[in-house]
Amino acid sequence: MTPYSPYKGKNGIKRILNATGYSLAGFKAAFSHEAAFRQILIINLVLIPTSFFVHVSALEQALMVAVCLLAIIVELFNSAIEAVVDRISLEKHQLSKNAKDMGSAAQFVSLGIIFSTWMIILLK
Repeated sequence: MTPYSPYKGKNGIKRILNATGYSLAGFKAAFSHEAAFRQILIINLVLIPTSFFVHVSALEQALMVAVCLLAIIVELFNSAIEAVVDRISLEKHQLSKNAKDMGSAAQFVSLGIIFSTWMIILLK
């Protein structure tokens, strides 16, 4: 028995095309089913363009954009954790609650990183 997944058999361009399709499906699922993901996108649609109109260095602007994109990544992971927990069981269980709460805490931290980064740069 091979220790690898039978779903990992693609190589080269075929693998890249498959991965791109899976990624787009993930974005579509998050946008369709996760209000928090849509809210993070709205924040990014406001903050990222705003970063082009404030007088900061290119490095500071890159940092301002990067922390905004970090929140999208964290929300995708948080949504994935919630989906897996719900897939396993909808029954209330302390470990399920812990997993979901920790994902939420990670998103809270990422929003704090956005706030603190933007304040440090803008109030320098």
